[in-house]
Amino acid sequence: MNKRVTTGEPPLVAHIIHRLDVGGMENGLVNLINHMPVDRYRHAIICMTDYTEFSQRIQRADVSLHSLHKHEGKDFGVHTRLYRLLRQLQPDIVHTRNLATLETQVTAWLARVSARVHGEHGWNVGDLDGSNRKNRRLRRLVRPLVDQYIALSQQQLQYLHDAVGVDGARLNHICNGVDVARFSPATTDNRASLPADFAATDSMVIGSVMRMQSVKAPGDLVQAFIQLRERLPAEQFSRLRLVMVGDGPLRDDLLKELTAAGLDSQSWLPGGRDDVPQLLRAMDLFVLPSLAEGICNTILEAMATGLPVIATRVGGNPDLIQPGKNGVLVPAGQPDSLADTLVAYLTDDARRDKEGQQARAMAEEQFSLAAMVDSYMAVYDKVLVSK
Repeated sequence: MNKRVTTGEPPLVAHIIHRLDVGGMENGLVNLINHMPVDRYRHAIICMTDYTEFSQRIQRADVSLHSLHKHEGKDFGVHTRLYRLLRQLQPDIVHTRNLATLETQVTAWLARVSARVHGEHGWNVGDLDGSNRKNRRLRRLVRPLVDQYIALSQQQLQYLHDAVGVDGARLNHICNGVDVARFSPATTDNRASLPADFAATDSMVIGSVMRMQSVKAPGDLVQAFIQLRERLPAEQFSRLRLVMVGDGPLRDDLLKELTAAGLDSQSWLPGGRDDVPQLLRAMDLFVLPSLAEGICNTILEAMATGLPVIATRVGGNPDLIQPGKNGVLVPAGQPDSLADTLVAYLTDDARRDKEGQQARAMAEEQFSLAAMVDSYMAVYDKVLVSK
């Protein structure tokens, strides 16, 4: 057993990620660290590139942050820097996340870190189903070095078993948790978080929170919103508002598309925001049109806020959405189908209310932060005991 365990000092987990910035995986990491008992594990976050102001959300003073400043493209020197840092930190466990850091399992092995964990939080942008041969070959080559795997979705768990060949004893399915106190239903009308005069009390706000990049398919939601003008009576459509929170390379094009359609006064794309809980409470319906997902934090946050969710049938979304109970699943990449589904929800107040209430109940009962933290600690305990 590790020396730190026998002397009573909490073991150190070195989390290796690409970059600490706004994102679902990063949000899950910060939640995990903030809610894990300080006497169980200490933490260091190693960023292959760098970290941003998002790091200020870490509430523990004992967490160290490290940047390796990886260059674009091939940067073999980053592994030398990582090796030296690992020898300096001497972590008890290395926990890598996603394909971008998988190869650092080799560096951790060379640095004599005896306990190694890898997590799959979502698909690579250029490989949305894991079929890329080069990526699959890398996963198989590194497989002997990983003691335990964590997959957030059932789809990724099955992929690791079937395509990568990971035996069941090393596979763990852990869903993200959501802070149901921070994300909670509105007790009064919460339109005040929206721009002045943007939405009235009788407006219907269709909302989303996402990174404005191609894998999230924000353009499909914009297209579906534009189509609603032809599918709803003019008076009803005039009450609709579209709120899409998040920044990214597609945001400017989406703004231009909505303006060209004459819908700039009915839409608001504010970019990245720090008041997401308040903005979710201003919404009536949540939509996520992604082409690929792991376990999506924004879906969990919308559920905790008491919103019915329309999401695409990809990745881990079916793990969260039970059609007819807390929302519905639609085909990915089909704005027409999304528009049809929106019409069905916008014309059925009772359905929205019922599914929103059930979404909140599911978030409280099935996706608590406490359950997530306990599951991660169980994996960490397992790899330490085996050494």
